Amino acid sequence: MRMFERRQLVTPGDLLAEGDYIAGENTYKEGNRIYSQKLGLVDFDDKKVFVVPLRGRYIPKVGDIVVGQVTDVSLNGWSVDINSPYKAVLSVPDVTGKSFSPKLDSLTKILGVGEVVVGKITAFDRTRDPTLTIKGAGLGKVGDGLIVNLTPTKVPRLIGRKGSMINILKRETGCEIIVGQNGRILIRGRDSKKVELVVEAIRMIEEQAHISGLTDRIKNFLKTGKGD
Repeated sequence: MRMFERRQLVTPGDLLAEGDYIAGENTYKEGNRIYSQKLGLVDFDDKKVFVVPLRGRYIPKVGDIVVGQVTDVSLNGWSVDINSPYKAVLSVPDVTGKSFSPKLDSLTKILGVGEVVVGKITAFDRTRDPTLTIKGAGLGKVGDGLIVNLTPTKVPRLIGRKGSMINILKRETGCEIIVGQNGRILIRGRDSKKVELVVEAIRMIEEQAHISGLTDRIKNFLKTGKGD
């Protein structure tokens, strides 16, 4: 028996389910009962019960798209802040597509400290820092746009089921929006008012992620904000 509906807010110690269920992330089991370990949103995947925390740092996963900032340049490549307890490592071949042994100043000309990149996590096993590549479609150095920070655990709410929420934002504003799984969102748009609208919508999603009917509220907000 489930004690909560999907995406309901739960607190540590709340009884989530009883019976033939499997304890997933941020839950624990006592006998045939499953309890929450954290403040968050309860969800279910068939018989698996898990909780999505409302707060938390980003933990890399292979294949994730992230928005990062270069923090250091060495002869081996670049260190990138990806809003995680772990620094990402970006090697020369993962930037230029080929191996070579350049001088430090030439590496700095390719990517300097403070520059922003859209990359993909290519390896991570918690025993070493994650590796990153910026070679591939939609990846690379960021030359323009606005970055908004979002709690990483709320990124799935921004994306929505099958991309429903993020597609609404793109369609209603005409902005390009790149969602980093690490909670950094890159927004590009010719109309500064539309960009501002996206920023405000993201803030609404962050604050109201646990409240039902959010998709309809975002739709109405965007239409009102556009003057429709």
